[in-house]
Order: sequence, then C-alpha cells, then structure tokens
Amino acid sequence: MATFSWVKLDEGSIKIKNFLAERGVSHRMFSIIKRGGGRILLNGRPVKTVDLVKMDQRVTVIMPPEVSNDLLPFSNQSIEILFEDDNYLVVNKEAGVTSVPGKADRENTMVNRVKGHLQRENAADLVPHVVTRLDRFTSGVALLAKHRFAHGLLDKDLKSHSVDKRYLALVDGDLDQDYGMIDAPIGRMDDDFIRREVRSDGRASQTEYWVLKRFGNQTLVRVQLHTGRTHQIRVHFKSIGHPLVGDEIYGGPLDRGATRQMLHAYWIQWFDPFAQIDRHFTAPVPEDMKKVMDGFLPELIDD
Repeated sequence: MATFSWVKLDEGSIKIKNFLAERGVSHRMFSIIKRGGGRILLNGRPVKTVDLVKMDQRVTVIMPPEVSNDLLPFSNQSIEILFEDDNYLVVNKEAGVTSVPGKADRENTMVNRVKGHLQRENAADLVPHVVTRLDRFTSGVALLAKHRFAHGLLDKDLKSHSVDKRYLALVDGDLDQDYGMIDAPIGRMDDDFIRREVRSDGRASQTEYWVLKRFGNQTLVRVQLHTGRTHQIRVHFKSIGHPLVGDEIYGGPLDRGATRQMLHAYWIQWFDPFAQIDRHFTAPVPEDMKKVMDGFLPELIDD
C-alpha cells in the first residue's frame, strides 16, 4: 500500500474532501480510493470525506498498488533520467523512441523502459503513467508518474495546460517576425489516421514562438504550447508555410543532414502536489540537432 499525507497548516476547519480536492484529488481519484480498497485517515484513524480537518492535523491517503500488466513487457533498454522521486520520473527521450506501445513498437517504448526501471527498483507500482507524450521522432524532456495517484493529481493541471512545456524547432524558410502567436484550430485530416491539419471544425490550438537564430533558409525558434494537440507544432508551422526541417510527413525539407523532424522538448515545469513546489527541468540539445545547426547551441531560457 502506498501512503500519501498532507498537514493542514492554516487555521479553521474544512471538509476532508475539500481539503484533498485543493491538493488535486479529483472525483475520479476518490472513486478509485473507495473501489480499490484504499483508505483515508485523519491523524492515523479512518474517517469519511465529509469529516472535518483542522489546523495541524494530518490527512493520509492509502492507495493499493498497481500490479504489472503482462501485456506490457519489461524492457532493459536504457533511459536517461533527469529527475526521480517516489512519485515522478523525468526522462530525456531520444529521437526514434516511441512514447507508448503501438504498431511501430510494443516492446522497447519509453513506457516499457520505465517499467523495466521500476522493476529493477523493486517498486510496488509497476504501471508507468505518461503525463507528457512526445512524438516518436521528437526528442527531449518527458514527465511520467510512477503511480496512478501521482498522475491523477495532475489531471486538473493537464486540462488547464498548467504543465508548461517549451520546445526548440528548426523550421524551413526565413520567418518574417521575431515573435508570433499561431492561433488556428487543428483536426484530423479526412481519411487519414495519422496526419492533422488546420481546419475550421478542429479544436482550438495556440502556439507561441520567438525567433532565436536565422540560418538563411531556415529559422530556429523557441516554442511554448498553450494547448496540447497531436502534432500541434508541426501542423501550425506547416500552416504558415514553414514546416519543420526533416519533417517528411508534413512536407519539411530533408536537407542539412536532418534524419527526423528538428523538434526538441528542452524544458518542462509543473507544480508538484506532493512537495507543494514548482519543479522544472531542462534537456540538453541533442547532437543530431546541433549538427544540423552547424554546431550552434542556443541559450535555453525559460521566461
């Protein structure tokens, strides 16, 4: 059983359900606790969610462990870990590695590798939860939860796009503006399972960018996502006539030696509901991208 606790630090009283909701426990998580055999304690004694918690009292949530799913095999392939605690894992995903099992790979994806890592740690929970997913040929920082409770506590932040992600993208052509906001709805192309496009019946999507360097016929931009649509950066820059270098699916040029789309998730920030602090991490620019940019190494700022 995994145990998670918070102490009420302010004066007054509040229902335990509301106290936990303020810390990210959703209705769905309450249901999992109830149905899965979990418990909620107040100073070590079982209570109901309608009971009150007062200043200096400790509320504890006990969650049953998630057992391994045999349909998801363990992988002993290496992963580069940028951060790890009992709840979250931040990895630097290399280009070419799929985030989750699918047709392209079912045995050596990022999830398989993290499951293997958890097994080697003798973790009680062996079901990794992907919080931020990257395309197969996009490199960079990715956040995973080591158990469903940690993932569930981020549900609200994910829906409100409070998990802040920054990217580097090398796009074709010379962008006219040093700064821009691409605000255009994205939807699936008709009769195409993979590709997306800007279309009037798509979902609202916003991509903000800043030019870092111009290479004559290519431009390096720093990108911040304000929504999280599939292929969003790739689709948005194609829609303004500047597809990503190396992005064969969306018509990007394959020059400069690019063997994949030149897109790297270099920075992530989220509010850790357990530690009650903001956490942020940076993934260095990969060698293949530096080579395509003739060795140029941008300053990875986060403002």
